[in-house]
Amino acid sequence: MKDAEIAVIGDGQVIYRGEELRQDDELVWLHLMHLAKKTRLGDCIDFTPYSFIKMLGWPIKGQSYDRLRVCLSRMQATAIRFQSKRLDSFISVSLILKFRSRNDNNENLSRWEVWVGEEMRLLFDEEFLTRVNWETRRSLPDGIASKLFGYWSSHRKPFPVKTETLIKLCGSEMELRHFRIELRKALDVLVKVSFLESWEFREDLVSVTRRH
Repeated sequence: MKDAEIAVIGDGQVIYRGEELRQDDELVWLHLMHLAKKTRLGDCIDFTPYSFIKMLGWPIKGQSYDRLRVCLSRMQATAIRFQSKRLDSFISVSLILKFRSRNDNNENLSRWEVWVGEEMRLLFDEEFLTRVNWETRRSLPDGIASKLFGYWSSHRKPFPVKTETLIKLCGSEMELRHFRIELRKALDVLVKVSFLESWEFREDLVSVTRRH
Protein backbone atom coordinates (compact mmCIF):
# COMPACT_ATOMS: atom_id res chain seq x y z
CA MET A 1 0.00 0.00 0.00
CA LYS A 2 1.47 3.36 -1.05
CA ASP A 3 0.22 6.39 0.94
CA ALA A 4 -3.22 4.83 1.34
CA GLU A 5 -5.73 6.78 3.43
CA ILE A 6 -7.18 4.65 6.22
CA ALA A 7 -10.81 5.20 7.17
CA VAL A 8 -11.30 7.03 10.47
CA ILE A 9 -14.33 8.50 12.19
CA GLY A 10 -14.18 12.07 13.43
CA ASP A 11 -11.26 14.48 13.41
CA GLY A 12 -7.96 13.39 11.95
CA GLN A 13 -6.32 11.57 9.09
CA VAL A 14 -4.24 8.39 8.85
CA ILE A 15 -2.00 7.70 5.84
CA TYR A 16 -0.34 4.28 5.56
CA ARG A 17 2.61 3.07 3.50
CA GLY A 18 3.78 -0.54 3.61
CA GLU A 19 2.56 -4.10 3.21
CA GLU A 20 -1.10 -4.56 4.11
CA LEU A 21 -1.31 -5.57 7.77
CA ARG A 22 -3.07 -8.74 8.90
CA GLN A 23 -5.05 -9.49 12.02
CA ASP A 24 -2.09 -11.61 13.15
CA ASP A 25 -0.20 -8.33 13.27
CA GLU A 26 -2.88 -6.79 15.49
CA LEU A 27 -2.57 -9.63 18.02
CA VAL A 28 1.23 -9.33 18.05
CA TRP A 29 0.99 -5.54 18.43
CA LEU A 30 -1.52 -5.76 21.30
CA HIS A 31 0.70 -8.16 23.22
CA LEU A 32 3.76 -6.02 22.54
CA MET A 33 1.92 -3.02 24.01
CA HIS A 34 1.05 -5.12 27.06
CA LEU A 35 4.72 -6.01 27.56
CA ALA A 36 5.73 -2.39 26.92
CA LYS A 37 3.84 -1.29 30.03
CA LYS A 38 6.80 -2.60 32.05
CA THR A 39 9.35 -0.43 30.21
CA ARG A 40 9.80 3.11 28.99
CA LEU A 41 8.87 3.56 25.35
CA GLY A 42 12.08 3.64 23.37
CA ASP A 43 13.67 1.00 25.60
CA CYS A 44 14.08 -2.64 24.62
CA ILE A 45 11.14 -5.01 25.13
CA ASP A 46 12.53 -8.51 25.60
CA PHE A 47 10.68 -11.80 25.87
CA THR A 48 11.01 -15.51 25.16
CA PRO A 49 9.39 -16.35 21.82
CA TYR A 50 7.87 -19.42 23.50
CA SER A 51 5.95 -17.32 26.06
CA PHE A 52 4.88 -14.82 23.39
CA ILE A 53 3.54 -17.50 21.05
CA LYS A 54 1.81 -19.29 23.92
CA MET A 55 0.05 -16.07 24.94
CA LEU A 56 -1.19 -15.60 21.36
CA GLY A 57 -2.66 -19.10 21.44
CA TRP A 58 -0.60 -20.25 18.46
CA PRO A 59 0.74 -23.83 18.33
CA ILE A 60 4.21 -24.22 19.82
CA LYS A 61 6.20 -25.23 16.75
CA GLY A 62 8.76 -23.82 14.34
CA GLN A 63 6.18 -22.37 11.96
CA SER A 64 4.82 -20.17 14.75
CA TYR A 65 8.29 -18.73 15.40
CA ASP A 66 8.52 -17.87 11.70
CA ARG A 67 4.97 -16.49 11.79
CA LEU A 68 5.91 -14.17 14.67
CA ARG A 69 9.09 -13.06 12.92
CA VAL A 70 7.14 -12.25 9.73
CA CYS A 71 4.67 -10.13 11.73
CA LEU A 72 7.49 -8.17 13.33
CA SER A 73 9.16 -7.65 9.94
CA ARG A 74 5.91 -6.44 8.41
CA MET A 75 5.32 -3.94 11.23
CA GLN A 76 8.89 -2.68 11.04
CA ALA A 77 8.55 -1.87 7.34
CA THR A 78 5.67 0.58 7.84
CA ALA A 79 5.20 4.32 7.75
CA ILE A 80 2.00 5.58 9.39
CA ARG A 81 1.29 9.29 9.25
CA PHE A 82 -1.22 10.74 11.70
CA GLN A 83 -2.79 14.16 11.85
CA SER A 84 -5.21 15.40 14.48
CA LYS A 85 -6.00 18.53 16.46
CA ARG A 86 -4.60 16.85 19.57
CA LEU A 87 -1.21 16.29 17.93
CA ASP A 88 -1.41 19.72 16.27
CA SER A 89 0.71 18.43 13.37
CA PHE A 90 1.50 15.47 11.17
CA ILE A 91 3.62 12.76 12.80
CA SER A 92 4.97 9.80 10.86
CA VAL A 93 6.00 6.66 12.75
CA SER A 94 6.79 3.01 12.18
CA LEU A 95 4.97 0.51 14.40
CA ILE A 96 8.30 -0.90 15.60
CA LEU A 97 11.78 0.55 15.14
CA LYS A 98 13.79 -2.68 15.08
CA PHE A 99 13.90 -6.19 16.48
CA ARG A 100 16.42 -8.95 17.04
CA SER A 101 15.48 -12.63 16.93
CA ARG A 102 18.54 -14.48 15.60
CA ASN A 103 22.23 -14.66 16.43
CA ASP A 104 25.20 -14.47 14.06
CA ASN A 105 24.73 -18.15 13.17
CA ASN A 106 21.10 -17.49 12.11
CA GLU A 107 19.81 -19.43 15.13
CA ASN A 108 16.80 -18.36 17.21
CA LEU A 109 17.79 -16.38 20.28
CA SER A 110 16.43 -17.57 23.63
CA ARG A 111 15.11 -14.06 24.22
CA TRP A 112 13.92 -11.78 21.43
CA GLU A 113 14.18 -8.00 21.58
CA VAL A 114 11.88 -5.35 20.10
CA TRP A 115 12.14 -1.55 20.19
CA VAL A 116 9.07 0.69 19.91
CA GLY A 117 9.61 4.43 19.35
CA GLU A 118 8.82 6.77 22.25
CA GLU A 119 6.73 8.84 19.80
CA MET A 120 4.01 6.23 20.33
CA ARG A 121 3.40 7.91 23.69
CA LEU A 122 1.70 10.73 21.78
CA LEU A 123 -0.88 8.24 20.53
CA PHE A 124 -1.38 5.98 23.54
CA ASP A 125 -0.45 7.99 26.63
CA GLU A 126 -2.74 8.63 29.59
CA GLU A 127 -6.41 8.85 28.56
CA PHE A 128 -5.69 8.27 24.86
CA LEU A 129 -5.99 4.51 24.98
CA THR A 130 -8.50 1.70 24.79
CA ARG A 131 -8.55 -1.21 27.20
CA VAL A 132 -9.20 -4.47 25.37
CA ASN A 133 -10.23 -7.76 26.96
CA TRP A 134 -7.41 -10.00 25.75
CA GLU A 135 -9.19 -13.34 26.16
CA THR A 136 -12.24 -12.11 24.24
CA ARG A 137 -10.14 -10.67 21.41
CA ARG A 138 -8.06 -13.83 21.13
CA SER A 139 -11.20 -16.00 20.95
CA LEU A 140 -12.68 -14.12 18.00
CA PRO A 141 -12.23 -15.36 14.43
CA ASP A 142 -10.36 -13.15 11.99
CA GLY A 143 -12.73 -10.92 10.06
CA ILE A 144 -15.52 -8.47 10.74
CA ALA A 145 -16.20 -9.53 14.35
CA SER A 146 -12.65 -8.92 15.54
CA LYS A 147 -12.43 -5.59 13.73
CA LEU A 148 -15.69 -4.34 15.22
CA PHE A 149 -14.63 -5.59 18.65
CA GLY A 150 -11.59 -3.32 18.47
CA TYR A 151 -13.66 -0.39 17.23
CA TRP A 152 -16.46 -0.62 19.78
CA SER A 153 -14.03 -1.35 22.63
CA SER A 154 -13.21 2.35 22.51
CA HIS A 155 -16.85 3.36 23.06
CA ARG A 156 -18.57 2.95 26.42
CA LYS A 157 -21.87 3.82 24.77
CA PRO A 158 -21.53 3.25 21.02
CA PHE A 159 -23.52 5.58 18.80
CA PRO A 160 -25.44 4.35 15.74
CA VAL A 161 -23.23 3.90 12.68
CA LYS A 162 -24.14 3.56 9.01
CA THR A 163 -23.43 0.22 7.37
CA GLU A 164 -21.46 2.09 4.68
CA THR A 165 -19.19 3.49 7.42
CA LEU A 166 -18.61 0.06 8.94
CA ILE A 167 -17.65 -1.47 5.61
CA LYS A 168 -15.01 1.25 5.21
CA LEU A 169 -13.71 0.75 8.74
CA CYS A 170 -13.44 -3.00 8.11
CA GLY A 171 -11.63 -2.42 4.82
CA SER A 172 -14.02 -4.85 3.17
CA GLU A 173 -14.39 -5.07 -0.60
CA MET A 174 -17.69 -6.97 -0.44
CA GLU A 175 -20.80 -5.68 -2.10
CA LEU A 176 -22.91 -3.88 0.47
CA ARG A 177 -25.68 -6.49 0.40
CA HIS A 178 -23.22 -9.29 1.06
CA PHE A 179 -21.50 -7.28 3.78
CA ARG A 180 -24.83 -6.82 5.59
CA ILE A 181 -25.23 -10.61 5.76
CA GLU A 182 -21.74 -11.10 7.19
CA LEU A 183 -22.21 -8.13 9.51
CA ARG A 184 -25.27 -9.75 11.10
CA LYS A 185 -23.27 -12.94 11.68
CA ALA A 186 -20.43 -10.93 13.25
CA LEU A 187 -22.82 -9.07 15.55
CA ASP A 188 -24.26 -12.39 16.71
CA VAL A 189 -20.72 -13.58 17.49
CA LEU A 190 -20.07 -10.45 19.58
CA VAL A 191 -23.26 -11.14 21.54
CA LYS A 192 -22.26 -14.79 22.00
CA VAL A 193 -18.89 -13.85 23.54
CA SER A 194 -20.72 -11.43 25.89
CA PHE A 195 -19.16 -8.28 24.43
CA LEU A 196 -22.48 -6.91 23.16
CA GLU A 197 -25.78 -7.01 24.99
CA SER A 198 -27.82 -6.53 21.82
CA TRP A 199 -27.86 -5.03 18.32
CA GLU A 200 -30.40 -3.86 15.76
CA PHE A 201 -30.71 -2.21 12.35
CA ARG A 202 -32.70 1.00 12.01
CA GLU A 203 -32.94 2.29 8.45
CA ASP A 204 -29.43 0.99 7.70
CA LEU A 205 -28.05 2.40 10.97
CA VAL A 206 -26.42 -0.21 13.18
CA SER A 207 -27.11 0.32 16.88
CA VAL A 208 -25.38 -1.81 19.52
CA THR A 209 -25.45 -1.94 23.30
CA ARG A 210 -22.30 -3.03 25.08
CA ARG A 211 -22.42 -5.46 27.99
CA HIS A 212 -20.85 -3.97 31.13
